Amino acid sequence: MIKEIDCQPVGQGRCVAVAVSRFNETVTDMLWRGCRDALQAAGVDDITRVQVPGAFELPLTCRWLVESGRFGAVIALGAVVRGETAHFDFISTECTRGLGQVALDARIPVAFGVLTPENAEQALERADPARKNKGREVALAALEMMVLGEAIANG
Repeated sequence: MIKEIDCQPVGQGRCVAVAVSRFNETVTDMLWRGCRDALQAAGVDDITRVQVPGAFELPLTCRWLVESGRFGAVIALGAVVRGETAHFDFISTECTRGLGQVALDARIPVAFGVLTPENAEQALERADPARKNKGREVALAALEMMVLGEAIANG
């Protein structure tokens, strides 16, 4: 017997937290708008937005949001744009590692919406709700993972 689980993102009755980095605010605000619009379009009416200084602060903030027990999913939004120094490597690596650890430790979905582009133009293209809209993509992924987790738990 083959049992297949294929879930669609459903937002009705769900509570989602979104941690948004203020650093590279032009980009992260576009990510937030795409994320928010997708969550609302899917029926989520309980959205909490938390702003943090930068991408480095996202993992701890997401851990706090998970540990609060108030949310069915947590989404991290940020943008670390490559520059002339090694700072990009340190921040993007630690942000990714930290969020990955939070996601593995959490009993709820923790979605990764942190852009790591080579330049500002790439960041804007990926964040713009009218173009690639990575904020929308990560919101839908978080909702889909919520539904998937429930489907697996319920057999």
